[in-house]
Amino acid sequence: MEDFDYGASAELYPPKAGSFMRKIGYLRFAHAAEAIRFAIEELSAQQLLATYMEVGEHRFSHLDIRDLYGREAYPLRRRGGPTNDHEVVETTRGGDPAS
Repeated sequence: MEDFDYGASAELYPPKAGSFMRKIGYLRFAHAAEAIRFAIEELSAQQLLATYMEVGEHRFSHLDIRDLYGREAYPLRRRGGPTNDHEVVETTRGGDPAS
């Protein structure tokens, strides 16, 4: 997983239980970096435990998602944390242009 492509498209499968997740459910992201950020920054710790992400033919657990978010190579700004010097990846969710 050392050469993970943060720019690849990704599918996020959060748990369906709870009112928040019933509104959202399955999510598709143009870039894996955005899916990772959503999982870490928008889901509760309990929701993240049951979430997984698919990029291509590979499935990533909540532990993998946390690891990818914490890497120096992660290209997006982290909420409330340090940023890196990499270019921020623009992305869309669900095929709609980012606004």
